[in-house]
Amino acid sequence: MPPKAKFTKDEIIEAALNIVRTNGFKALTARSLGARLGSSPRPVFTIFKGMEDIQQEVLSAANVMYHNYLQEDMADGKYPAYKASGMAYIRFAKEEAELFKLLFMRDRSNEKIEENREEIRPLIELIMENTGLSEDDAYLLHIEMWIYVHGIATMTATSYLDFDMEFTGRIITDVYEGLKYRFISKEEK
Repeated sequence: MPPKAKFTKDEIIEAALNIVRTNGFKALTARSLGARLGSSPRPVFTIFKGMEDIQQEVLSAANVMYHNYLQEDMADGKYPAYKASGMAYIRFAKEEAELFKLLFMRDRSNEKIEENREEIRPLIELIMENTGLSEDDAYLLHIEMWIYVHGIATMTATSYLDFDMEFTGRIITDVYEGLKYRFISKEEK
């Protein structure tokens, strides 16, 4: 009979997530996980087959945390919904820098990445609703905004800059209004 699990799956994932949150993804090892749990690494592997399984669970948990930031900020009403999505992205980078790096700054060269408009459809629809732009133009505006917001978030996560959220909100609005003007002017011509 296999040994009884000393820890639950959730306890192991939580410990692994906390290692990554404080020390980065590379710090997540069987030894560091065992130490965080106050044990040897052995009990971890009564639940998980290997470190790859744990790493996948940490990625999933970090993604859930990020989506919670999005939902909270978009429901909060402090900003218009589309702007709130960008502000949440930057806030996540500021408050959870290591998880942000894990989700959005890791090497993706071995991953199959497909363009999937359906994943961002709600954001495209918000832009279309707010601007009257076509779907293709709304998509392009979103991509250009995301590149800008990602730059701010990346510089925040790496401690290159630390803008306060009020200033960040102002410059995001400036860029959005400039892009919106360009796209609307293009459609009018």
